[in-house]
Amino acid sequence: MADPRLIIPLDVPTVGDARALAAKLGDAVSFYKVGLELFATGEGMALAAELKDQGKQVFLDWKLHDIGTTVQRAAAVLAQTGGDFLTVHAEPQVMAAAVAGRGGSSLKILAVTVLTSLGDADVAEMGFPYTALALTERRIRQAVAAGCDGVISSPHEAAIARRIGGPDFLVVTPGVRPDWSGKNDQARAATPADALRAGASHIVCGRPITGASDQREAALKVAAEMAAV
Repeated sequence: MADPRLIIPLDVPTVGDARALAAKLGDAVSFYKVGLELFATGEGMALAAELKDQGKQVFLDWKLHDIGTTVQRAAAVLAQTGGDFLTVHAEPQVMAAAVAGRGGSSLKILAVTVLTSLGDADVAEMGFPYTALALTERRIRQAVAAGCDGVISSPHEAAIARRIGGPDFLVVTPGVRPDWSGKNDQARAATPADALRAGASHIVCGRPITGASDQREAALKVAAEMAAV
């Protein structure tokens, strides 16, 4: 019943909360994102291993960002965990180091282009002489050059990522919000169907599902919208 293109972020305070959420979602979801909040508990990687043992796919959202040597070593360690996706920030040295670190493993390296909570004013405040769209395009090209398997970018830049990266490039889009939900803190949101039509290979959909009164039903509702594309 699960659509493998749908990724659910386990953005909850404890591993216990994450286990409970995954249990409620059951066979409606096959792909989970584990992020910094759970890694900070010290149990996030153990949870990732549990999910893999259950036959789920796991997105390790570490967003690595450090000197090349450190990133390469960290990626080498994480490549041994059996995770499916790993995020790094889209800086050339960082991306190249992560690609080198994962070696011949099946771990896919995804570059975070511009966070979906940021708009043009935020990018300008950070000191970049670009719009959010222009900076995203620049970073997509750098990710391809570095040998990354894909990028994280908003649904509004998915078409650009698909055009630059080609048919096998992974384009993972957070900031996905069905019409029946609120945008929350996502400045550049789109519906699941719009994201897929634009070129996304996977979507990350959180609060519309995790915050629903019937979480499994909400996941199936999003999956049905995706299946129609």
